[in-house]
This record gives sequence, structure tokens and C-alpha cells, in this order.
Amino acid sequence: MSSTNIPQQMTAIEITRPGGPEVLVPARRPTPSPAPREVLIRVLAAGVNGPDVLQRKGLYDPPAGASDIPGLEIAGEVVALGSATSRFAIGDKVSALVPGGGYAEYAVADERTTLHLPRGLDLVEAAALPETFMTVWVNLFQRGQFKQGETLLIHGGASGIGTTATMLAKAFGAAKIITTVGNEEQRQASLALGADLAVNYQEADFALEVMKATEGKGVDVIVDIIAGDYVARNFQAAAMNGRIVQIGVIKGAARELDLFPLLTKRLTHIGSTLRSRSHDEKAQIIDELEARVWPLIQAGKLKPVIYQTFALEQASRAHELIDSGRHIGKIVLKTG
Repeated sequence: MSSTNIPQQMTAIEITRPGGPEVLVPARRPTPSPAPREVLIRVLAAGVNGPDVLQRKGLYDPPAGASDIPGLEIAGEVVALGSATSRFAIGDKVSALVPGGGYAEYAVADERTTLHLPRGLDLVEAAALPETFMTVWVNLFQRGQFKQGETLLIHGGASGIGTTATMLAKAFGAAKIITTVGNEEQRQASLALGADLAVNYQEADFALEVMKATEGKGVDVIVDIIAGDYVARNFQAAAMNGRIVQIGVIKGAARELDLFPLLTKRLTHIGSTLRSRSHDEKAQIIDELEARVWPLIQAGKLKPVIYQTFALEQASRAHELIDSGRHIGKIVLKTG
């Protein structure tokens, strides 16, 4: 079942070869058709995320069967329904988590990972919701087992992940939130979102600052999108029985890593990706978010932080900005 006027061709962003932002180029592609459990969405906004950057660089291939077009979270209007769908109707405004295909005018999404828009969000804000909020929920709350009254270190405090983790940790009762940021504007923004201390990593060693701020105890949970030389310093900054949750690897491999602190502090260092999980696994995460987090959004207590929007055809400019690390919150592409 579909609405009328769905074009046979659409504009999408292709990765012409592994490389910098300039390899993202608009192209014409066939408009996809929904499989039995999928909906076709006319994309009005698409979030830009770290995994998109890794895919652009040739470091993160899409899962088998997924579109080669980048983009993992979208918001828009349902325009066609697969034969076995039951949750949505033509014309519904939705956001969705997709395994690829988001940087396009149309995208298909499994109905299990498609959400009715939470009340109080516009489409741009809704496009910044699925990938980031689901990633933080899985890693900080499910796998990291963050609990009320614990202390927390969030790296990349101005990123989409960092701003979301800060807001959720604050909402769920963190005793102290410490973030790392790259400049004074980001430091002030992080404090405004709920951080108790925001450390400019250009000017100070975050491990030393964490130990000062916690009277030598360290933090209970660390959320890290950086890796590289941060891994060893995370071990220094963690408290006894601390949990380190690896979400990204912006700085690449950890080298010359002394694992002895991992043993002596009884640390847990875990990592995961969201993209490779099954639709049913993702649906379970969405159920928890709808029960625990959506009420906070609908009450106006938190919402995604939007830094800048770009037209779909300007995806390369959006990636220049995310590569620069200057942004605070999410970057979103808009169609039309």
C-alpha cells in the first residue's frame, strides 16, 4: 500500500571512494520499495553520526543486505507500507533507526525500529534521536549498568553522544558528571547541559583532573568515543570496580597499553555497536526508551541538542564540520 506520487528515482548521497568529506557526492538512485515488514519513509531529516564518518573512510562496512548509502537515523513521513506491517499508516510522521540508506530522499525502515514522533519534537530533532539515544541507552545503562548516585566521565562531551549521555546521566541521578571538551564554548555548553566539571583536553590531563575532582577515588563509569591514548588514561581515571564503555575509536588503536591497572582495580572494559544488532534486539531497546526516556522528552525535560543543519546535497560540508570537532550536539541533513 502506498501514497501516490512516489518517484521512481531519488537523490541520495554516495561514497564514491574511501576518503575525506569530498567523496560524498549526490547521485540519482532508484527509490527503494519496502519489504513485507518495512515502511517506506519520505526522509525530511537525517542525523549525521560517527559511524557515517567511519563508513566514508572505508573502515565500517554496512551489514549484509543493508544499503551502501550512509545514514543511520531519519525522520519523515510514511508513504508506503510493506505487506506484513501493522504499526503505521500512510501519512504518519515517524523517526527510524536504519542500517544504512538515511542520506537520501526516501529510505526503508523495519517497522520494529520505527517510532511515532515523541510529542514536543520537530522532525529535525526527531532525526537526531534514534541512533544517539539508543547507543547511549545500550552502552551507559544496559551494558555499563550506570546507577543513580554514581560518578561518570564522558569523553567527547560536546558530541551528539556526549551531550545525550550528559543529559540522560543527569536525569537519572548521577552524583557527579565530568566531561572532556575541546574549547571554551564547548566547556560552557557541557556545563549548561548538566556536567559538574568539563575538562578542556587541550589544556589539562583529564585523568589528573578526574582524580582531583573525586578525591582520588576515580569515576564509576567512563563513556569513551575516542580510544587511542585515552584507553590507558581511562584505566587511571577509573575507580575500583569501574566500568569503561567503548562506543567509538576516533583516535584509533590503543598502543603500549599497560593492562595491570585493569587487574588491580578490577575494571570492566566493554564495547559494542548498535548497527549489527537484530531488529528484535533494537526493538527491545526502543521499548525501554519509550518507557523510561520518552516521558522526559514529552515533559520538556530533555531533547536532542541540534548544532547545525545542512541540505542533503551538502553532506560533504556536514562531514567537514563533524571532522573538525567544533560542533556541540548533533548535525542534521534536511531534504527539500
